[in-house]
Amino acid sequence: MPKNSKVVKRELDDEVIESVKDLLSNEDSADDAFKKSELIVDVQEEKDTDVEEGSEVEDERPAWNSKLQYILAQVGFSVGLGNVWRFPYLCQKNGGGAYLLPYLILLLVIGIPLFFLELSVGQRIRRGSIGVWNYISPKLGGIGFASCVVCFFVALYYNVIIGWSLFYFSQSFQQPLPWDQCPLVKNASHTFVEPECEKSSATTYYWYREALNISSSISESGGLNWKMTVCLLAAWVVVCLAMIKGIQSSGKIMYFSSLFPYVVLICFLIRALLLNGSIDGIRHMFTPELEIMLEPKVWREAAAQVFFALGLGFGGVIAFSSYNKRDNNCHFDAVLVSFINFFTSILATLVVFAVLGFKANVINEKCIAENLEMIIKLVKTGNISQDIIPHHINFSAVAAEDYHLVYDIIQKVKEEEFPALHLNSCQIEDELNKAVQGTGLAFIAFTEAMTHFPASPFWSVMFFLMLVNLGLGSMFGTIEGIITPIVDTFKVRKEILTGLWKT
Repeated sequence: MPKNSKVVKRELDDEVIESVKDLLSNEDSADDAFKKSELIVDVQEEKDTDVEEGSEVEDERPAWNSKLQYILAQVGFSVGLGNVWRFPYLCQKNGGGAYLLPYLILLLVIGIPLFFLELSVGQRIRRGSIGVWNYISPKLGGIGFASCVVCFFVALYYNVIIGWSLFYFSQSFQQPLPWDQCPLVKNASHTFVEPECEKSSATTYYWYREALNISSSISESGGLNWKMTVCLLAAWVVVCLAMIKGIQSSGKIMYFSSLFPYVVLICFLIRALLLNGSIDGIRHMFTPELEIMLEPKVWREAAAQVFFALGLGFGGVIAFSSYNKRDNNCHFDAVLVSFINFFTSILATLVVFAVLGFKANVINEKCIAENLEMIIKLVKTGNISQDIIPHHINFSAVAAEDYHLVYDIIQKVKEEEFPALHLNSCQIEDELNKAVQGTGLAFIAFTEAMTHFPASPFWSVMFFLMLVNLGLGSMFGTIEGIITPIVDTFKVRKEILTGLWKT
């Protein structure tokens, strides 16, 4: 072989050896890179599965005994006192039946999506409001603490309302009811009706002077109201006993506290529809005023009611859903609970205005009787001629239509002198237009209406027991919105935290 060919062969062999070394070194570096990337993936997977598997191993989170119990808990939290005494007021104030359309639109566009969002994050992350926001971003954890503070203040005033309801419930086992008539005052010479009660009404006087025992001005303390103090203490004891073991104890009470209000509302609706004037109240309620629907104020108040009714932003919805399994169908839950809430508001509105229609009819009959006596006196004194009164009208039994006919005739004949006669038109719509809400509806208007019911103590017991259960259902969700995130975050025993909270 020539010398030059040997040299060329040696050079080729050296190049092959160097190429093989390069390939081997590249394989080693690729293998190291693969191992490093595999380690990173494993770490990321561990982080992702921490919420799914680690949380169950760490704290063995309790779960609902059944899907029905969970649905009743969410319904009990969302359906509260606002459905009974705020929604009917807003409906009447904002155009009657026309208000239902903005409310339904905002419920579909805003309410259900946000409600579903809270259900899904609670169910997926399985933490209370603090843990959910910390998981999204540690910088947002303060939002969870803020929701706990809001729940704290809401719980304080909500339990006061439960205390008021317990007081009225305890006073309802009497015949007649203690707010049926004004109290009598006796002195050395004679007996007379309490002047302050005579100027207002028996139910108003009982609410402010007997139940609340308010002072004349804010500068006067008035002392301790022992009756209400005992009722408030009883309310806290009930809540504490129900919440002491979390959803294991409160979940069982939901079967009664969430379903009983519907039994009472249906009974009230059936009873009210059999009373005179109930149809007038319902007709007045759902007569739409379409021009009001275009006002921005109506849509704003409808949106506020949607948020308030579903309990959005409080943390209770997240807390309840965090005890669910992750494969639970929360889409169905969001739609179901939202529409149960909506139809409950409609049912409560029917009941409220059927009862208020009956109350307005009773007041209207008294108004007609009083004004007829004035007309008879004016006829006898000659201020009104007997000739202008239609011959078919008998003053001993005058229907509302006949009175309005006489009133219109007198108003036309005595046009200049009419204001001095001090006659009232006695229109039932005027009484129904006196919109009431909140405590004014529950403890004044509704209690006054029930005094005219046959067997009024029975209906009073049912009504205030319903208010207690509505308050407890919302109270359970509110307290759970405080206890669950604190227990999740600080690992405190739920029994100890519940006891400390109530004390």
